[in-house]
Order: sequence, then structure tokens, then C-alpha cells
Amino acid sequence: MNPEPFLALVAVLTPAILAPGPSIIAATQMALSQGRDKALPFGLGLAFGASLWCLFALFGMAVVFKLYPPLFLAAKFLGGLYLLYMAWGLWRGARSPLPEAAKRRFGNGFFGGMILSLSNPKPALFYSAVILTLFPDPQGGAMITAIYATALMTELFWYATVTLTMSTTAMRKRYLATKFWIDTIAALAMIALAVMLILDL
Repeated sequence: MNPEPFLALVAVLTPAILAPGPSIIAATQMALSQGRDKALPFGLGLAFGASLWCLFALFGMAVVFKLYPPLFLAAKFLGGLYLLYMAWGLWRGARSPLPEAAKRRFGNGFFGGMILSLSNPKPALFYSAVILTLFPDPQGGAMITAIYATALMTELFWYATVTLTMSTTAMRKRYLATKFWIDTIAALAMIALAVMLILDL
């Protein structure tokens, strides 16, 4: 397997995960209010739930595109448009206040975080568009396993890092200070992926 698309997946996922959204803010606020012991399982649940959307995207695309090959081109075009839409939202909101945290309706533990992630289908669209760009034909168990493992490890690493470091006020201030750059880098990465996806039709 060529390592380059896997490294690109990590590079794109990282700013997307860290871009201040409802889930990462929920993990941050829990770390600040309840400490890392309770926030870490919740954050790991958020990460695992988000990674499952990658798995759903992989299997869904493999089945649908095998049955209906013309949908592949349509999915690439629509995926590129969706990434551009996400990039515009991040770019426009880079200087805006943080969004509200997602409500922890399902508990504060691992399963609460996992269900909270699964209640938001946006990561499925994001993963579908990214995988279409970096892995145009994700066939075979080994390839699918490698893609999912990369996504899972990236999600787990960053959610664990956030929950372990955001238990102090000083770290939260630093996080807020870098919001503009996190959003901007994420937007630029998504624009680049969108252009690659649309032009490679």
C-alpha cells in the first residue's frame, strides 16, 4: 500500500477534528468542568463514534458503486461541492465565537460520547468526500481495514489529547487563541480536496 494517501488522510482529518465544532467543544467543556478522568472516556466515545461514520462510508460506497458505476462520478462531484460548502462555513466563521457544545443527552461516559457522535450524520458526508478523493477505489478487506484504522487512530489521538490537556483554564485560553488558524487551515485543506475531487472526474 502506498503510504501517501494515508498520510494525507491524517493531515486532512487533524484540522477537521480540531476545528471548534459542537463535539470537540463538548469534550473541552467536560474536561474543564469535570476533569480528565470523566472527560477522557467521553472523548474516546466521541472519537469512536465519529470513526464509525468512516466505516459506514467505506462499506456503503463499495456496495453502491459496484451496483451503479455511474453514481461514482456523481458522488465525486457532489462530494467536492460538499467540501467546498464546509470550507466556506469554516472560513466565514473563523473569527466568530465558538459554537455551542453538543448537548450530552446520552450520558457522560464512553457510550454517551459514541451515541452523540452517531446522532450527527455530517461526518458521514465528510468521510465519503475525503475517501473518494484519497482512495478512489477502496476495495479489499486489507485496504478498508487500513483506511478505517487510520481514521480511528487519528480520531482517538486528537480527542484524547484535547480531553487530557483542556482541564486547565490556561490551555482553554490557548485553544481559543488558535481558533482562527485551526478553522482557516481546515478550510484550506477542504478546498484543496474539493478541487482534486471535482477536477479528477
